[in-house]
Amino acid sequence: MRQKPEIRENVELGALNTLHVPALASFYVEVESASELATALDWAASGQHEPLILGGGSNLVFARDFQGLVIRMAIRARRWERVVDHRATLVLGAGENWHEAVLYAARAGYRGIENLALIPGTAGAAPVQNIGAYGVELCDCLESVRALDRITGELVILDNAECRFAYRDSLFKHNPGRFVITEIRLGLSRNKPLTLGYRDLQEYLGDTPESELTPLEVAEAVMAIRRRKLPDPAIIPNAGSFFKNPVVVTAQFEALRTRHPDIVGYPQEHGVKLAAAWLIDQCGWKGFRNARVGVHNRQALVLINHSGGSGSDILALAEEIRESVEKRFGVVLEMEPGIVAGPESP
Repeated sequence: MRQKPEIRENVELGALNTLHVPALASFYVEVESASELATALDWAASGQHEPLILGGGSNLVFARDFQGLVIRMAIRARRWERVVDHRATLVLGAGENWHEAVLYAARAGYRGIENLALIPGTAGAAPVQNIGAYGVELCDCLESVRALDRITGELVILDNAECRFAYRDSLFKHNPGRFVITEIRLGLSRNKPLTLGYRDLQEYLGDTPESELTPLEVAEAVMAIRRRKLPDPAIIPNAGSFFKNPVVVTAQFEALRTRHPDIVGYPQEHGVKLAAAWLIDQCGWKGFRNARVGVHNRQALVLINHSGGSGSDILALAEEIRESVEKRFGVVLEMEPGIVAGPESP
């Protein structure tokens, strides 16, 4: 195991983010263990270089070159712990490919994350965003994370409650840079009920009884649905859903429904969650393209980089979309990806 990872200079990041936005890292390193991570962070601190933790690059927009140290997480681990009766804990290193981990669990017959198939990124990034799809969120099965606390310099274990999960939100988003996740633990089960309530899943699976379905079959259904709706980043560069579904109070939803009877909303504990894709589509953005970037023609939530656009191009389009939705519906959309600018050049 390497203790002193190689730090490289002036590394191009275009191939390391799914939007394929060009950006140059002044310094770059890949780490394969928690000790290598600590060494890299110490090096950055000693030279006053701002660090940036990079997983699969699927939820980032590089607004310009990064004048610090990009640390790419390459910590690999995949093992089962506490296998008792129908339950087991799946342990994943932060650098594990998330989709491959979902298939690994589903093939073993364990349920809990099959609805999260084909979400790009790494296991270590999944808790930050509290990834979710088709009625399931990561917090539904996450037991704990192991992370390096950059304030204390110690490895800590945070249980589910301590992660303070909410819709596309977590402790890690509210304390950016403090915790660097090195490992996650997921509590899975062979007999947990499958989550099949979403209409797309019901239509795809038809009349097949839940008792006859395996988690792998559900994962494959999710994959087919996502491929039908969403572009493959390897073919059309994108960062997945670019905006969160906004939650409004019930009174605001009712007022909106009076003016827009077809508006799509889902009741929540504290209001109604609106379909951001519907709002964007109603403003005429689906399928829009300018010279470099645009909006996917089958999913209005997805911004695409079709002709070598920059991070600034993507962000400018996103702001136009936000302004038009706010003007028409009085609803402010929140961008889902993180915006990476880095420190200004001296």
